[in-house]
Amino acid sequence: MVDSRTYEFEGASPSIHDEARVSRDATLVGDVTVEADASVWPGVVLRGDIDPVRIGRETHVGDNATLHASILEDQVMVGHGAVLNEATVEERALVGFNATLNTDVTVGTSSIVAAGTVIPDEYEIPPESFVRGVPAEITPLEETGIDPEAIFEAFSSGEYTDLAQRHGDLFE
Repeated sequence: MVDSRTYEFEGASPSIHDEARVSRDATLVGDVTVEADASVWPGVVLRGDIDPVRIGRETHVGDNATLHASILEDQVMVGHGAVLNEATVEERALVGFNATLNTDVTVGTSSIVAAGTVIPDEYEIPPESFVRGVPAEITPLEETGIDPEAIFEAFSSGEYTDLAQRHGDLFE
């Protein structure tokens, strides 16, 4: 059976782990891998044409996000409407709603990118940072009073994995 969510590009086809949840209304093009217990919600576009797109284990990509040639490591949360272009987001980081990560941005482990933030090309966000603003300003999490573990628990990948499983009709 043909998978209406996936499209081959120059010989590369998307790969979806059997235990991942990918909405039937998402679009995956080319060299895309979605690992176990990840979720890809409606309206998401994952385009792996000039470079691959990798969605790590227990990583969740919210509605209408667009990822072009980007890597999300394990247990990453990407909010609704975020745009990532040739970016890397390391483990246990959170990218807020409608954030934009431009070319060659790396978001360090356990960092938080606030909703609406715009990160210019070639920024290296250190691990455990809080990033906000247009253009982005970086503050070490320890200087903010923000508890990253509490934030991560509030948007916990385990809860999203459970939620994706409860939406049986939304995912193929």
